[in-house]
Amino acid sequence: MNLTVTVNHQQLLDVLLNVGLIRPVFIWGAPGIGKSAIVQSFAESLGLECVSLLGSQLAPEDIIGVPQIEGGFSRFCPPRSIARKEPYVLFLDELNACSSEVQKAFYSLIHERRIGEYRLPEGSIVVGAGNRAQDNAITRPMSSALVNRMFHVELIASARLWLEWAAENGIHPYVYDYIASRPDHLWSKPPKSEEPFSTPRSWHMLSDAILSYGPEIKEESLRILAAGSLSPQHATQFLAYIRQVRSQYALDKILTGEQAWPEKPEERDVLYFLAQSLRARLVKELPLERSRLSNDSRILVLQAKDRLTELADISLEIARMAVTPEDGRELPDWFVVELFRDLPRLADKRNG
Repeated sequence: MNLTVTVNHQQLLDVLLNVGLIRPVFIWGAPGIGKSAIVQSFAESLGLECVSLLGSQLAPEDIIGVPQIEGGFSRFCPPRSIARKEPYVLFLDELNACSSEVQKAFYSLIHERRIGEYRLPEGSIVVGAGNRAQDNAITRPMSSALVNRMFHVELIASARLWLEWAAENGIHPYVYDYIASRPDHLWSKPPKSEEPFSTPRSWHMLSDAILSYGPEIKEESLRILAAGSLSPQHATQFLAYIRQVRSQYALDKILTGEQAWPEKPEERDVLYFLAQSLRARLVKELPLERSRLSNDSRILVLQAKDRLTELADISLEIARMAVTPEDGRELPDWFVVELFRDLPRLADKRNG
């Protein structure tokens, strides 16, 4: 499915509250970004029960039921999970992972809200969801007839909205503060190989695991938990962040000169994380045009140049990394030009 517009969690709720009441909605999105949770939240906001069916585990008879003979005629009896007397939200998860036969069984349920002679109670809502083909998940092509029976929307992860949710749901401070400082690490593209990758769901899972260990969790345990939940790069940087927190290094203090960069060989991962954090802040706070600098951002530019100069004396490689594009996120051109003018060693190394 190729959609030119994406929505965040709040926008999706608005779509469900308006379009979902009158037409079936299909939610596309990567694994672990909260599709199921938001449908559950939507149902609760309406005071309706949410009944979930997992498409990848269904057979046609799980939808249309089995035939019985009544008065010399056959009659299909729909399953109890679907045939209810009160209105509810029917959530068809992994709908595009169904076989073609199961997809056919959904036609009348999605289009007419009925199965054979049974009709969903008035006020019931049908919502579908599935992963995208590029997510390396189980997907099958959906027929044009089924696609055309639903309104389609693509969900993306929003760090701001996730942090708002996390603040109200007991997410561990290590996880909350890390995502607050590196919102670009909330989600990573699913890898082609079989390895963990970062999603809102995996960060939630990591938080639960840390909480279960208690406040005295050791660094080695954190290393195991991060490696089992996150993409390798994010796991490494999360561990460096924990070491930074426990060693009392703070980027704000380093920027103002109150603290120096960590220089010990055993603190190299902390130095790497702090440099990455500086880069992320510059990408976030510096405008694309120098003429639009605020007073605060002017101060940040001066501080960043001084600190990058100091960083290059400690590790030219890490200083170069701090100004190198990452995941398509680049520093403003004017800042890079000024920095390379002041620090030609960085430019030579980067271009070499």
